[in-house]
Amino acid sequence: MITEAIPAIVTGGASGLGAATARTLAKGGAKVTIFDLNAEAGRALADSIGGAFLQVNVTDAEAVAGALEEAVGLHGKARILVNCAGIGPPNKVIGKDGQPLALELFHKIIAINLIGTFNVMSKFAARLHDADPVGEERGVVINTASVAAFDGQIGQAAYAASKAGIVGMALPVAREFARYGIRVMTIAPGIFWTPLLESLPKEAQDSLGKQVPFPSRLGQPEEFAHLVSSIVANPMLNGEVIRLDGAIRMGAK
Repeated sequence: MITEAIPAIVTGGASGLGAATARTLAKGGAKVTIFDLNAEAGRALADSIGGAFLQVNVTDAEAVAGALEEAVGLHGKARILVNCAGIGPPNKVIGKDGQPLALELFHKIIAINLIGTFNVMSKFAARLHDADPVGEERGVVINTASVAAFDGQIGQAAYAASKAGIVGMALPVAREFARYGIRVMTIAPGIFWTPLLESLPKEAQDSLGKQVPFPSRLGQPEEFAHLVSSIVANPMLNGEVIRLDGAIRMGAK
């Protein structure tokens, strides 16, 4: 599928991997609508790429349904969905005070990362499944997992569980959506330069980068976005999880 003039939606598109994806898709000619809670950053980016911004909580079923409807009015029925919305605060199951991790925090991480991804994906596909095909397909969904789904570290129980869920639903959903000509792919990035890592001291950033076998540095959001574009362009990529990690395998901590 070519991106030129194709409507696309990027969740979590106001910053980090999502922002780079929105820029790259727009550069390829796509008409991008950004879903995010950060209105200031989202609107600024949308204006800079000739796209649109909608303030959306991906865990809210009604809000997502309404935003998808509004996006149709803005750019037409979206054919590309890239889910980048997510959070990942580190928390041990048993804290320093000996108390268990608050269930509310575990639930919040699962809700945003996993349930939010499913919420947008399912409603996006329901709108697309009976549309006219573009070439041999109707569209593509690209979800964002993490190497933590496979190599979760101490303090990542909730985050790793949420990303493992995204990995786990990749194949069954791709098999289900095959009848509609909608592909489902998942990217599992390693250590990437994001707003969270940007807040760390330079020494900590360099230390993390050196853990990557090659290239021994933090991944750049534009490299994630480049893979998104490659997936969109190649119709044989379906039902797979691609690690984008420079061959890193995370240690226990």
